[in-house]
Amino acid sequence: MSDQAAKQLFNRRQVIANSLAAAGTAGLITTLAQNVAAELPQPTTQLKKGDTILFQGDSITDAGRSRNAEGSANNMRALGHGYPLMIGADLMLDNPSLALRIFNRGISGHKVPDLQKRWDKDCIQVKPNLLSILVGVNDIWHKLNGKYDGTVESYLQGFKSLLAETKQKLPETTIIVCEPFALKTGAVNDKWFPEFEQRRAAAREASDSIGAVWVPFQKMFDDAVAAGVAPEFWAADGVHPSIAGNALMAATWRKVVGV
Repeated sequence: MSDQAAKQLFNRRQVIANSLAAAGTAGLITTLAQNVAAELPQPTTQLKKGDTILFQGDSITDAGRSRNAEGSANNMRALGHGYPLMIGADLMLDNPSLALRIFNRGISGHKVPDLQKRWDKDCIQVKPNLLSILVGVNDIWHKLNGKYDGTVESYLQGFKSLLAETKQKLPETTIIVCEPFALKTGAVNDKWFPEFEQRRAAAREASDSIGAVWVPFQKMFDDAVAAGVAPEFWAADGVHPSIAGNALMAATWRKVVGV
């Protein structure tokens, strides 16, 4: 890292730390979301009347949602208790005249191959206008537990194939790829690295391959920890976000996506 880059990083973290001291966690969340979004291309996403928004992924997205109600748009039980509910609630509150339809089809434990098997039913047939995908942590976690043998390359190729299929079948859909993340606490230890970093890079490559909107959740959490808040505050086991962690994800998602 150059001296200039190091100075910029220090200054950004000092701003975050000052914000935390001045306004508490709520102020920190706003500052982190704004800073992450400021370093990315300005989005051109616009919500339209009747738009369908679909959240996809694993347990982080699932967040205890009800399967029985998943066919009902804007159903609190079907949206779970995580960041999709928080995003959906804010979008509906801010856009009451748009009649948005918001769904969550995340499933706990799923990896890229699991998404591929159910993609037609749980994504293509839903025909979302905005599609948000967060997947990748189980692809390494299950491997470390001896339950899966997928490699970084198979993750990359599988994810690229899934996104290419989606782009081909839903050409008008805005696709949002969220960066897989892990905080060094709880279940996350040195065995995760450097492979997890390679998988994060693979997710970014897959996202770029179709020009998707990229939401850098790992950078967001890294900045949050660098600001002086312990990683377990954001995710006790290093993977599943707390209420504050989900709130930070929701705020950052909206800032980056631009809705």
